[in-house]
Amino acid sequence: MDWRDHGILLTARRHGETAAIIEVFTETHGRHAGVVRGGASRKIAPILQPGAQLDVLWRARLQEHIGTFQVEPLRSRAAAAFSGRLALSGLNAVVALLSFCLPEREPHPGIYRQTEQLMDLLGQDEIWPLAYLRWELALLEELGFGLDLTRCAVTGTTEGLAYVSPKTGRAVSAEGAGDWADRLLPLPPVLRGQGAAPDDEIAAGLRTTGYFLAYRVAPSLGHTPLPEARARFVDQFTRRL
Repeated sequence: MDWRDHGILLTARRHGETAAIIEVFTETHGRHAGVVRGGASRKIAPILQPGAQLDVLWRARLQEHIGTFQVEPLRSRAAAAFSGRLALSGLNAVVALLSFCLPEREPHPGIYRQTEQLMDLLGQDEIWPLAYLRWELALLEELGFGLDLTRCAVTGTTEGLAYVSPKTGRAVSAEGAGDWADRLLPLPPVLRGQGAAPDDEIAAGLRTTGYFLAYRVAPSLGHTPLPEARARFVDQFTRRL
């Protein structure tokens, strides 16, 4: 059994004296793990950094085996990742969420392409948080928890949408919210792709997407808490408000 693909390195950990076990998010084979022989060596270890773009060849005797990877670097994102705390925390949040949320060996080409585009924006701190927010929206959609922000769930109007229902993920207008407004999640214009996307709106949007990741996606995976890397990124981003 073998296949070749390109992908984004999510995790790498030492295995024995000289090998490493890596997890790669590939376009056509999804999140996939394998052993890299010599992965702990001085030659290969520097290549195996989270976020790196790799060409990978996977081989195994049987499909269900963990198998082995041969890896070739296509693009390193280390310089961009270490350009500042926001970039590094953002990269860690992305790889942690993908490893946490995506089932093994299941292709998700749409979210793969969006992840690759997001990674290529690392280090551009003025635009990266907005791109990241849009990526979380796309991730929720991919996992079956997409938000319906087109019209009010109560009145049916498309005007004055100000909230998101934590139960249904649907938009609610200020009029439709009534006395329930304080129990609803914020719906800043940036979540609907409108306006100039100031940082305070992005932060409000992350509060809403974070709710659905924590209270919809995580329970569907067995009530596991979200990776702390996401909270660290949000904290790093909100410090600049």
